[in-house]
Amino acid sequence: MTDLKGRSAIVTGASRGIGKALACTAASLGINLAIAARQEGPLKETAKEISDKYKVKVLPVPCDVTKLKDLENLVDSAKQQFGKIDILINNAGVSSQYPFPQQPLEDFEKLVHTNYLGYVRLIRLVINDMIKNKSGAIINMVSGSTLCDPLPRNFIVYSSLKVGLRAFSKALFWELRDQGIKVTSLLPGVTDTDLTGKLQEVTSDTSRLMSTEAIENAVKFALTVPANVCPLEISVINQQTPWTAPVIPFKQDHPDK
Repeated sequence: MTDLKGRSAIVTGASRGIGKALACTAASLGINLAIAARQEGPLKETAKEISDKYKVKVLPVPCDVTKLKDLENLVDSAKQQFGKIDILINNAGVSSQYPFPQQPLEDFEKLVHTNYLGYVRLIRLVINDMIKNKSGAIINMVSGSTLCDPLPRNFIVYSSLKVGLRAFSKALFWELRDQGIKVTSLLPGVTDTDLTGKLQEVTSDTSRLMSTEAIENAVKFALTVPANVCPLEISVINQQTPWTAPVIPFKQDHPDK
């Protein structure tokens, strides 16, 4: 197992849900963290909770991943605190589930900037230092919905962007593998978090949802394999995924933005 104690990582969308769980997973391995989310209060609470429990350094950095200046500040703050960034866990995300003809036009830009462009920009901001150090691990939260063909209804904008992210991640690994950089895509099924909590017809049967534990284990695996191994993609799908009969219904209440 790779010894990660003392390494440093950025985790986005880290104040709650999957992001918080993954930040805890990294901290349990002795990794110091710069954690990012939009709301400063919950972010600081999460930082203290993780630091007290795992005895690692945790730097909370308020960040809107749709804004380039915020991403630049996140990277600069992490480098100033830790000297370098060894690991990037791109997790921040928003969801918007509508039949395409009814999907609000303003949602498109938010989905693009959060679920795709935010990931690519942040990778671009850390990648040259990783190349210089001949070492680095990038983990991108994609989606198990990208395994469906056709993509699940109500999810076609969200999922098509995740298809693009999945293709980008795979290509990035092949481009940079000789530089000692690992790139792993996580493809999780529908998980019991705040993001899915208001999809009432989907989440009423909790046996069809995953807990974050399976995703935490996948990240731990990706980070601790030998140096000459890269898990390119890890799919963790709930046994009775709601993406197939019945698919996610058209009309839903949406999680708070």
